[in-house]
Amino acid sequence: MLLAGDVGGTKSLLGLYLVRKGRISQAAFKRYTSGSWHGLEPMLEDFLTSHCKQLEMPQYGCIALAGPVNNGAVRITNLNWHVNTKDLNAIAKLKDLKLVNDFGILPKCLPLLNHHQQAVLHQGEVDRDPLGLMAVVGAGTGLGLARGIRTTSGMLLFPSEGGHSEFAPRTPLEWELGQWMKSECNLDRLSVERVASGTGLGYIAYWLLQQIGHSLHPLREAGERWREQQRNPKDNTTYPDLPALVSQAATIGDPLAQQTIEIWLGIYGAAAGDIALEELPTGGLWVAGGTAAKHIAGLKSDIFVEAFLNKGRLRQALKKITVSALLEPEAGLMSAAFEAAKMARTTSR
Repeated sequence: MLLAGDVGGTKSLLGLYLVRKGRISQAAFKRYTSGSWHGLEPMLEDFLTSHCKQLEMPQYGCIALAGPVNNGAVRITNLNWHVNTKDLNAIAKLKDLKLVNDFGILPKCLPLLNHHQQAVLHQGEVDRDPLGLMAVVGAGTGLGLARGIRTTSGMLLFPSEGGHSEFAPRTPLEWELGQWMKSECNLDRLSVERVASGTGLGYIAYWLLQQIGHSLHPLREAGERWREQQRNPKDNTTYPDLPALVSQAATIGDPLAQQTIEIWLGIYGAAAGDIALEELPTGGLWVAGGTAAKHIAGLKSDIFVEAFLNKGRLRQALKKITVSALLEPEAGLMSAAFEAAKMARTTSR
């Protein structure tokens, strides 16, 4: 029995997986709202207490977390949780427990995706190289990035914190947005994840709602409550999901919501194009995160794809790369389970 986890700023997934004859199957699963818990330790204890009465205790585990991992410890960037293997294993009592970056582990599942678990956004002029570098970028609470290369001994992983690189405005409107965000959030520098993430979508909407002529907009009150939560995060407090409300309003034709989505898609597409230039992922680029499935039509639109391709003299290089949306909601959990299985195999040899 294996323990797997995918812990992010918005939601956390925990699962138990059984290995039989080389195949992995899910034995238990639970989804948690991360902000409703004071840390991962009580969440893990709740999960194991709930499920291990009927099932055997896991022996190996891998938990993917939203933050850089150093010597078995991680601070989850958007939750202010401090997590380490010693405290977690005091609860789980595993033979071995590994903490990994949530996006750093994600490439493990990319070669195994079927056509239901992904959707092509841009078909490259050259077929994916199965031995070429694969990259995945994902807008959720933050902006994750990772790379991987398949080898004879498995996937070689290259985690990254590239989502924290500098935001580069392309238009006067994006420049105004960037200057406002620096002032609004009291920042000396503005990272691309502040704007291109799901949270960034909320900030773009809030920025537009502050402008003249929108004081009576239906989303104005929700925007104020959402921004207050961003300023002063509180546990166990229900507040409006402004990005989700904007997406809903855009689908019924609200002009401000549609403008928000268009600005965000352009920024996200340009950021994905910058990543593709840096990495040259001949094995493919995947767009993941909580926003991928919700905005699949927008990601397939000319707004996103043209922003991705619009890199001047290097346009032809990007036209060769296939870009897909990762639609499998448990991809991170699956990847962690694959890593836990690898740990069990390595130990048993």
